[in-house]
Amino acid sequence: MEALLTEAFIGSLLFGAVTAGIPLLLAGLGEQISEKAGVLNIGLEGMMLVGAYAGFSVTYLSGSFELGFLAGAFAGLGIGVLMGILCVWFQLNQIVVGIAITLGAEGVTALLHHFQFSRSYPRLGKSEALTIPFLSDLPYFGEALFSRYWLVYAAVALVFVLVWVFRRSIVGLNLQAAGDNPAALDAAGVSVSATRFAAVSVTGALGGLGGAYMSTIGGGIFLPFMTGGAGFIAIVLAMLARGNPTWVLGGALLFGSSLSMTTALQVAGVNVPTDIIQMLPFALVMIVLVVFARHSYLPPALAIPYYRGER
Repeated sequence: MEALLTEAFIGSLLFGAVTAGIPLLLAGLGEQISEKAGVLNIGLEGMMLVGAYAGFSVTYLSGSFELGFLAGAFAGLGIGVLMGILCVWFQLNQIVVGIAITLGAEGVTALLHHFQFSRSYPRLGKSEALTIPFLSDLPYFGEALFSRYWLVYAAVALVFVLVWVFRRSIVGLNLQAAGDNPAALDAAGVSVSATRFAAVSVTGALGGLGGAYMSTIGGGIFLPFMTGGAGFIAIVLAMLARGNPTWVLGGALLFGSSLSMTTALQVAGVNVPTDIIQMLPFALVMIVLVVFARHSYLPPALAIPYYRGER
C-alpha cells in the first residue's frame, strides 16, 4: 500500500510538474531570446494572458486544439510586435511599456471574457495524448512523462534547437551581439533594431503559445488573471539561466513541481492548507534569487535603447 501511494505521489507530482512547467518553459525560452538581444520583456505576463484567452476561445469555438495554439501564438505575436514598435523603433522605456502591456492585457482579457461568457466558465474536453510505446509503461514516471500532448515534446525539443542556434548559428551570434555590443553589430552591417524587433516578436509568440497551453491543455478553462505571475517567474528563469536553454528547462520543471504540489499531496493523503502550497512558487523564487542571483549574467545593453552612431 505504501509503495502504491509513493508511486501515485511521484507520478502525480511529475505529471503536474510537466503540465505547469510547459507554459513557463515556452515563455522562459522566449524571454531568453529577447534578453539576449537586449530587450527586457516585462510584458511577458500580458502576452501569456492574451494567448491564454485567444487559445481558449478559438479552441472552444472550433473544437480544435491546434487552431487554439495558433490563435494563442498569433495573439502573443501581435502584442510582441506592439512592444517591439514602442520599445525598439520608438525607443520608449522597456519597463514602463512592459508594465502597461501587462496591465492592459489583464483588463482587456477580463472584459472580453465577460462579454463572451458572462458569468459562466465553460470547460474544454480532454486532449488526446501522444503515447510513446514502452517508455510510457515505466513505473513512477512513464505515464507522466511519455503520454502527453505533442506540444510537450515539441517544447522540450525547442530547448535543444535553441542550444544549437545560440552556440552555432549566425542568428545566435547576432542576438548575442545585439545585447552585448550593439555598436559592433551595427558596424558589421546588421540592423540592431531589426534584430531586437524580431527577438521581441518571437518572444511574444512563444509567450502566447505558453498561455494557450495553460488554458487549453493545462486547465481546460480560462479565468481572468489566470497566469498568476507565471510570466514574471519565466523572466526570473531566463535571467538565471545564463543564456543556457537547458537551465530554463530545469527551472521550469522545478517551479512546475511547486505549482503541482497541492494535487500530489492530496493523492498521497497529506492534508496541507492550500494557501501554503500556493505560496511555494513565490517563496521558491525568493530562495533561488538569494542563492543564484549573484551568479546570473545579463547582457550589458539589456533594457538600454540603441541610438545609431553612439559608441
